[in-house]
Amino acid sequence: MRNPTPSDHSSFIAYIFWIFGFIGLHRFYLGRPITGAIWALTLGLFLIGWIIDLFLIPGMTEDASERYPGGDEDYNLVWILLVVLGVFGVHRFYQGKVISGLVYLFTLGVFGLGILYDLFTLNDQIAAENNAAYR
Repeated sequence: MRNPTPSDHSSFIAYIFWIFGFIGLHRFYLGRPITGAIWALTLGLFLIGWIIDLFLIPGMTEDASERYPGGDEDYNLVWILLVVLGVFGVHRFYQGKVISGLVYLFTLGVFGLGILYDLFTLNDQIAAENNAAYR
């Protein structure tokens, strides 16, 4: 059963991440990892897609809020922790994943590959935690 509460994805956070949007950070945050990777590889589709996203963020935020369930895990906080302190595993400690947090801490985010994994899957990880808490 899906939690009827929408998530707390924030347009403000999405715009902050958009500043670094030429590497696709806002798209990863808003649950669009494939286009986030494309943005990262092409510098935001040669900055054209990055500029267009300035106008698309409100709709993408609304879509992400509807797709991902809300709950005890705060999407905004976990994403900020990933972006700012992810190589130290702070976002994993916050989620209660102490073992992987320690692994991240001592391997600098498993040499960066763990950070890439989390960019692609963090929304789903949080959604799974929120769904588990709802049951």
